[in-house]
Formats: sequence, structure tokens, C-alpha cells
Amino acid sequence: MATASRSSGSRSSAARSVTWEQAPLAPVVLIQGPEGLLVDRAIEVVTAGAREADPQVERTVLAGAGYQNGTLLLHTSPSLFGEARLIVIDNAEAATDALITDVVSYVGHPPAPDVWLVIAHRGGVRGKKMLDAIKASGAPVVACEALKKDGDKVSFAAQEFKRAGRRATAGAVRALVEALGSDVRELASACQQLIGDVSGTIDESMVEKYYGGRVEATGFKVADAAIAGQTAHAISLLRHALATGADPVPIVAALALKVRTLAKAGALRSGRTAADLGMAPWQADRARKELANWTPDGIARAIQAVAQADAEVKGQGRDPVFAVERAVLVICQSYGR
Repeated sequence: MATASRSSGSRSSAARSVTWEQAPLAPVVLIQGPEGLLVDRAIEVVTAGAREADPQVERTVLAGAGYQNGTLLLHTSPSLFGEARLIVIDNAEAATDALITDVVSYVGHPPAPDVWLVIAHRGGVRGKKMLDAIKASGAPVVACEALKKDGDKVSFAAQEFKRAGRRATAGAVRALVEALGSDVRELASACQQLIGDVSGTIDESMVEKYYGGRVEATGFKVADAAIAGQTAHAISLLRHALATGADPVPIVAALALKVRTLAKAGALRSGRTAADLGMAPWQADRARKELANWTPDGIARAIQAVAQADAEVKGQGRDPVFAVERAVLVICQSYGR
């Protein structure tokens, strides 16, 4: 039965693209994209599929950078005992010329019996000839694109809870992304920690309890207070963050993101949709409410203040702490004006 599943992956004229959750078991599978966590998960999904098909499968991992001529042929040649084999070539973005040559040759012929080959390419242009050959063979491609937009990260975190059969409020998911969204691995780990440690519905108070002290969260709290014109509260939060070791750079980044979102919300008034502006619906709704007390001139002043602070905290100024505090004050003073 396992042999049938291995040999059933016929070559088609075009590759089909799937998500990491749908990573199939096939004679050749290409996992491609810069989001390392998703690449790792896709490899795990294929591995689990191979072990389900044949619990005795032999798994071999080869590194793209250290690959030597003929190694793939050695591992895929017919076995005396016909045991199932799963060959994972990882970090193919650092492929040697020998690997590129061997893979192009391998996918150009009928698949080896009793073998599943997984090639993980984590981004970059190295090995394009190899990638093109794999795709031309009709092998499935698992897309692991980088999660850059907040909306994508919110969707990712929400799916983490959903897969575990747990309910998390929209506010909790947003707060978690604000606290840890700069690192997808860390975001996934935080989801798993909450799933394991918290009973019942996961809400914002739980996220605050576990992750409220993070620099990213602190930066967004400062930005929220500044956008709301709460001068005393914003400055208090800022000084506390700086006194406890927070770096001015991510705080300015949080201010910049908040001000940009506010500017985007202004474009919604002209009939553009949240999707047009790359905003999640919840971001658009929140930004519309915050925009009610802002004028175009006020937004322009805030943008200029953040741009100046960004340059100064990254080396163009002598006092990064003063630079970020001045930016917060200007934003607060621009509220309602």
C-alpha cells in the first residue's frame, strides 16, 4: 500500500502550489519561501505523511551547502530490501553546483521507487535552474511566503488557536500580534504557551498578563496614548519603558506604524477600501475611530515628527531619548488640531 502511494505521484505539465498545512506526500516536493517557521512545518507535515504511509521509513537530511556530487543518486538508488526512504535536502538556497546538477537530472526522469524527495529552498535566487526544473516536472510546490503584514500575522495567530480547538477573542489576537508580531516563530510559541497554560477563552487580559511587558507592546501602548492625545499618559509610558531598558528604535517604529495607519484611514474617506490599502478590516475600523479627532494638518505634523525621530534614533542625532520624547509630544499636541 505504501509503495502505491509513493509511485502514484505522476508528473504533470505544471506545478501546483499549496500551503504548508496541505504539504503532500509525493515523489518530489518543493518547499519554497523565506518564512522559516512555515518551511519547518511543511517538512514536518511531509515527514508525518511518510511515517503514516510506512512507519519504517528511513529519513535522511542533506544540507544544500555541503552537498557533494552523486550523493542524491547514492540515496535514491534501488535498495536491496526495498525500504521506504524520505530524503530531505534543506537550505537548497545555498546549493552547490553539484546539487543543482543532480536535482535537475533526477526530476527529469521517472521517480525512483520507494523514495520521497523533499527540497526546501528558503529564499533567494541561487538555484533558479533547479527550481525551474522541479516546477516543470509537475512536482507540488509548498509556498511559505513571509508574513509581513499585520493582517497576515493576525490570521496566522487566529489559525493557531483554531487548530488547537481554542477560542481567542479578536482583541487578544491583535494584542498578541502587537506584542510579538516582529518574529513569527516567537508569535507561534506564544500562541502555544497560551493554549497550554490558559483555560477557557483567551482574552486580552491573558495576553497582557503574559506579554504586556514586551518592548513591542510598550511601543504600541505609547503610540496608542499619543494618537489619543493623552500627553501625560504617553510620556509616562515612554519614560517607564526607557527606564526599564527599552530601545528608542522600536518605539519610534511603533509610532510610525500608528501614524501611517492613521494616514491610510484618511484615504478611506475617499472611497478606497481597506483591502486597497493593505489593511485588515479590524485595523480599518479602529483607525476610522481614531481619525475622528485628527485633521490633515495634524497628521502631516505627526508624520514629520516621526520621520525626524526615526533619523535621529538611527544615528543622525546625539540624543535618541530626547528625539523619541519630542516626537511623542508633537503627536500629542497635533491631536485635534
